[in-house]
Amino acid sequence: MSDPLDLSGRTALVVGGSSGIGNGIAQAFRARGAAVTVWGTRPSAGHYAAEDGSDLAGLAYERVDVSDPAAIDAAPGFESLDILVTCQGAVLYKRGEFAREGWQHVMDVNLNSVMDCARRFHDALAAAKGTLIVVSSTAAYHATIGNPAYAASKAGAVALVRTLGSAWARDGIRVNGIAPGFVATKMTKATTDHPDRLAGALAKIPLGRMGMPEEMAGAALFLASPLSSYVLGQTIVVDGGLTLQ
Repeated sequence: MSDPLDLSGRTALVVGGSSGIGNGIAQAFRARGAAVTVWGTRPSAGHYAAEDGSDLAGLAYERVDVSDPAAIDAAPGFESLDILVTCQGAVLYKRGEFAREGWQHVMDVNLNSVMDCARRFHDALAAAKGTLIVVSSTAAYHATIGNPAYAASKAGAVALVRTLGSAWARDGIRVNGIAPGFVATKMTKATTDHPDRLAGALAKIPLGRMGMPEEMAGAALFLASPLSSYVLGQTIVVDGGLTLQ
């Protein structure tokens, strides 16, 4: 019996795959045999390091600033694309998202660029009868007091998964998503670097610990595989039980 998680011969693009959750997903796909390209914001793969949560070994790299729609349109394309993962993300602290400029930047990266990437690769995904996986956040489901744009953009991404799932199924494209909870990445250092904040965050998680990027990758592998062939328009919450509280 063939392995349903074998991605040999398949092509994947992970936007935001240079570090954190996206990098964990990209490496999980590569380990299963896929040819994986990642997009990041730095000039080259050599500008990333392990301390950034980056492992770009075996991955093709392209510099693309997804906050700029023209950069997405100008990026190298694919005639056929089996898997597209949109894992780009931005967050501003110290009430930066309450200002118009901060709000707009976070919305451009976290929501507008998701649709821009989906639109850019629609035809390539349709040619492969491929899958789009949108990585959002559990912030879509609860108040995030200091980050209105982050919360709104992630809620919008969940709604976009439902809508594109319905709209693009006729084109042979399956659209689903993942909503990670509190995961150890450079974006969560505002909490993890402060013992009191970290203890408070962990106290809200029934499993009592942070998630790891490779645990998010498990959900992505499922959604990219035939095991999820009848799953459409759904966002899987992967949060150790955080949203049960």
